[in-house]
Amino acid sequence: MSKSLEDSDISDPPSGTERARRGRKTVPDIERGVSVIRNQVKTLPNAPGVYRMLDENGDVLYVGKARSLKKRVVNYTHAAKLEHRIFRMVSETASMEIVRTHTEVEALLLESNMIKRLKPRFNVLLRDDKSFPHILLTGDHPYPQITKHRGARKRKGQYFGPFASAGSVNRTITALQRGFLLRNCTDSMFANRQRPCLQYQIKRCSAPCVGYVTEAEYAGQVEDATRFLTGQSNQIQREFAARMQEAAEALEFETAAIYRNRIRALTAVQANQDINVEGLEEADVIAMYGEGGQTCIQVFFFRAGSNFGNRAYFPAHDKQTEPEDVLAAFIGQFYDDKVPPRLVLISQDIPEQDLIAEALSTRADRRVELSRPQRGGRRKLMDHALTNAREALGRRMAESASQRKLLEGVAAAFGLDTTPERIEVYDNSHIQGSNAVGAMIVAGPDGLMKNAYRKFNIRNVTGRESARQEGLEDVEAGDDYAMMRQVLTRRFGRALKEDPDRTTGAWPDLILVDGGQGQLTVAKEVFDELGIDDVAVVGVAKGPDRDAGRERFFIPGREPFLLERRDPVLYFLQRLRDEAHRFAIETHRAKRTKQISANPLDEIAGIGAKRKKALMHHFGSARSVSRAGLGDLEAVEGISKAVARKVYDHFHEDG
Repeated sequence: MSKSLEDSDISDPPSGTERARRGRKTVPDIERGVSVIRNQVKTLPNAPGVYRMLDENGDVLYVGKARSLKKRVVNYTHAAKLEHRIFRMVSETASMEIVRTHTEVEALLLESNMIKRLKPRFNVLLRDDKSFPHILLTGDHPYPQITKHRGARKRKGQYFGPFASAGSVNRTITALQRGFLLRNCTDSMFANRQRPCLQYQIKRCSAPCVGYVTEAEYAGQVEDATRFLTGQSNQIQREFAARMQEAAEALEFETAAIYRNRIRALTAVQANQDINVEGLEEADVIAMYGEGGQTCIQVFFFRAGSNFGNRAYFPAHDKQTEPEDVLAAFIGQFYDDKVPPRLVLISQDIPEQDLIAEALSTRADRRVELSRPQRGGRRKLMDHALTNAREALGRRMAESASQRKLLEGVAAAFGLDTTPERIEVYDNSHIQGSNAVGAMIVAGPDGLMKNAYRKFNIRNVTGRESARQEGLEDVEAGDDYAMMRQVLTRRFGRALKEDPDRTTGAWPDLILVDGGQGQLTVAKEVFDELGIDDVAVVGVAKGPDRDAGRERFFIPGREPFLLERRDPVLYFLQRLRDEAHRFAIETHRAKRTKQISANPLDEIAGIGAKRKKALMHHFGSARSVSRAGLGDLEAVEGISKAVARKVYDHFHEDG
């Protein structure tokens, strides 16, 4: 190996915090990486497939696809020709895994799936890719329900979308209910109605549950809604206008008013479309804008000739990655679990564009066109999307710079050696010890990391033996200190088992506990017991009369202190504390609600859904079941004498 290569910037390791965040334990070794790849090349075929590069811990560094595995992978052995990012990747490669495919299209689809699932840090990664909501008109009931749907399309019916947000779906469903009087209640609620519900009273439903509309009439309403959602909105509105005119001429003014209101509701749907292009029936518009090593990709959804909204994405990638490569990787991952529309408009040409279009066609089981508009309405639409991408990136970069400055301020205020990359905040919530929960929120350079939030159901509050066997101490009802001890013990005891070398980036640089010296002492005791001495801990307590703005901060070895009232760092820490408090209360309420709605029959061994249903139908309520005599229980269809005795004994243990 030449001297110049050995002295390249790859030999300058990152800081300890950065190494932990990015999952690096040792200084990379380019010679070892090249040797590993050379040995692998000897057995590779001249065939399409997918290759994975793994580090010494078995974590995937990179996933790539190739038309010829041998010809593609051999390029990584020429270290002197590798760009900086690839050089680092090869340096950390300790092994490789190969999957051969029949075609290059299969390899592309498999590559996208693996990148999305494994999230290798040297690939372009699509982050925050939540499923899109759809409108579902159910097809498994004589009177179809209109509802919002996310996830797999397992239920029979017609799906319309995707919509960019839940808000846009909710607004559209409300308007469709007003326009077509469709029910949104569940099938069980529908089956148990004896009189119309509030939806009928506010003129959003025709009350098919109580026979106010026949099945044939309701089917006509569903057909009209389907036509509206599939691009015949103007025709539907013309028909409603004609019916309104006929009713007015016949002096049926109440009927005319109904059609007037329905027309207004449907017009409201179209008024929220923002921008439309004539002739664009089904398409996704994908526009990318990059600046300063960061990228924003805006996706606009057009279905049935209407704009269903847009969403911004900020894929993670190396600053040296070419824009067209970022866009190509994004498209592959974006459509990994979505059916692409017939037309995908992109802001710039991408590598292997025809191959990607073929892969999308394979996924959709029909032809999908991938093109870059050059002129006309589609070009104007793309310019509009690019403007949105540029502005969204500008806002994010401003927020990111502000966030980084705040984190630097936190480091200065608390005397930390480095700027924290991950802050964890802990809080508890309960009512006199009942339904006690602990909550952890996480913040970093990109703001709140909600996918890293954790909740802890406090165990052993009443001295359960099962919890003692886990090494957890008894927790007296309402003992906040014991609750915090349990939460921190579970959190960091597990972290020590699962990630002792701190290679996953899930270890905090700073911990904030909601409380004063007492909670801080508990946290330090837990860390001393676990042998953790390199995580900063700070207690946050409100001032007199719980006055926000007069928070006192407690740090080991220092006197409690306050920050200036108008210090942005104080506001930032208050927001973190309040977010932890909100999350804890929300978790506690959910647990309490679940307990309130719990059925006592669920606690009886051997009582499944079928027997519970039989008991509830026979007696009307769980309370009536609990008061029933043994003979009454035995009289229930499907309940044997043995089961009846078990139910009776459960409610009469002291009898």
